Amino acid sequence: MATKTAIQAVKGTRDFYPEAMAFRNWLYGKIRAISERFGYQEYEAPILERLELYAAKSGEELVKEQSFVLKDRGGDELALRPELTPSLARMIAQRQASLVLPVRWYSFGPFWRYERPQRGRTREFFQWNIDLLGSDSPTADGEIVSIGAEFLRSVGLTPDEVVIRLNSRRLMEQKLAEIGIGAEQRLEVFHLIDRRDRMPPDKWQAWALEMGLSAGQLDALTALLGDSELWRESEELQQVFATAEALGVADYLTYDASIVRGLDYYTGPVFEAYDRGRTLRAIFGGGRYDNLVADVGGDRIPGVGFAMGDVIIELLLERVGKRPKLPTTPSRALVTLFSADLYGQTLALAASLRRAGINVEQYLEPERLSKQVRYADRKGIPWVVILGPDEVAAGRVVLKELASGEQRSCTPAEAIELLKAGQVEHASSPV
Repeated sequence: MATKTAIQAVKGTRDFYPEAMAFRNWLYGKIRAISERFGYQEYEAPILERLELYAAKSGEELVKEQSFVLKDRGGDELALRPELTPSLARMIAQRQASLVLPVRWYSFGPFWRYERPQRGRTREFFQWNIDLLGSDSPTADGEIVSIGAEFLRSVGLTPDEVVIRLNSRRLMEQKLAEIGIGAEQRLEVFHLIDRRDRMPPDKWQAWALEMGLSAGQLDALTALLGDSELWRESEELQQVFATAEALGVADYLTYDASIVRGLDYYTGPVFEAYDRGRTLRAIFGGGRYDNLVADVGGDRIPGVGFAMGDVIIELLLERVGKRPKLPTTPSRALVTLFSADLYGQTLALAASLRRAGINVEQYLEPERLSKQVRYADRKGIPWVVILGPDEVAAGRVVLKELASGEQRSCTPAEAIELLKAGQVEHASSPV
C-alpha cells in the first residue's frame, strides 16, 4: 500500500501555530501601542497591486527579481505587494484634496518577496509600516526615527544591544558630486554603497571600477564612507539628532555614511537599525521620500517613514534572551464536567462566566477530574472551575489555581471576581 505524502506549505511561507501566533499578536500590540502613542492612525492597503505601481520608483531589482507577478484574466500584470510605501503614496494621491496634513499613518500586514529562504529571510513576512506625510521639516524625520527607537526600548532592547544608523541621501549626493560622480551615475553608486557590507572587499572594489569609477574616485569614496563626522555638514541631520535628543532616544542613534538604502525613491535622511554586533540583517529601515506621491499621479507631498519585518526582531529577541514567554490560550479557566447529568448546569455556569467577560473553555465529556485538570495544565489554562453535586446543592463552585494548587469553595459571583482579579486565597489542600 502506497504511503501518503503530506502536502507541504509553499516554500518560504510559515505556518503560524498558536505559539507563533501569540508572538505575532504580542509584536502587533507593541507596534500599535507605540504608533498610537505618537498619534498615528492605522490603515491598510490591498494585497494585490498593479505591477506598474512598483515599476514607477521602487527599482528594477525589487520589480524584476523579488516580486511575485501574475496576470489576471484581463491580461493586467499584478504583483503581491513586496512593500507598502508605493501603495501608501497611491492612496494619499487619491484623497489628496481632503486629507488633513500632516498625515500620520501606520499598518501591520503580510508581504511577499521572491527571495532565497534562509534564517532571517522568508518569502512571506509580516511588516510594520509607519509614515508621516506633509512636512518638509527634518523634525518629521527625527520623529519617525525616534518612534523606531521607542519601539526598540519597549521590547526591552537597550542602546548597548541595538543601534539606528543614520545618513542623508542629499548629503551623499553633494559629496559624490564633489569627487566627480555625476547625477547620471549616482543611483548606480548608491546601489554600490548599499551592497558594500554584503560583498568581499576585492569584489566590491572590482565592481566599482567596472562601473566606471577611477582609482582616485574609489579612494575618495572609501574615505567618505569612513568619515564619522560628515553629518555635521548637514543641517537636516543635525536637526534629526537634536529631535532625538529632545525626545530622549539619542543614545540609540549614530551616524554611518555607508547607509544609503537600496530603493530609488529616497531623497533625504535614511536610516537602518541593527544589533550592535551586526550579526543579523537590518531590524528596520526607511527614510525620506519627497517625490513618490507625485510619481504615482498626485501633487508633491513630502514623506518619511520606515518598515520593519517580523522575522529579524524575533530572532534578535531570542538571541539576547528577551523573547517573551507568552500564553498560547485565551482561556482564563476550564469549567470541568463532573458527570453527564450535570451537563446542563455546567454549560449554564460557563455561559455566566463568559457573560461576565471571562474567557472559559468547557470540558466536553465526563472524564476523571484528574484528567480534566491535566488537560487544563497542558493547555496553559491557569484556573479550573469545578461544579459537582455538592456544589450544585449549596449554590457554590470550587475554584482551583493550577500554578499553586490552591483551591477554595465560593459562590459563582465570588468566582467571577476572583477570576477577574487573578487571585485566590490560601485554602484547603488540592483536589
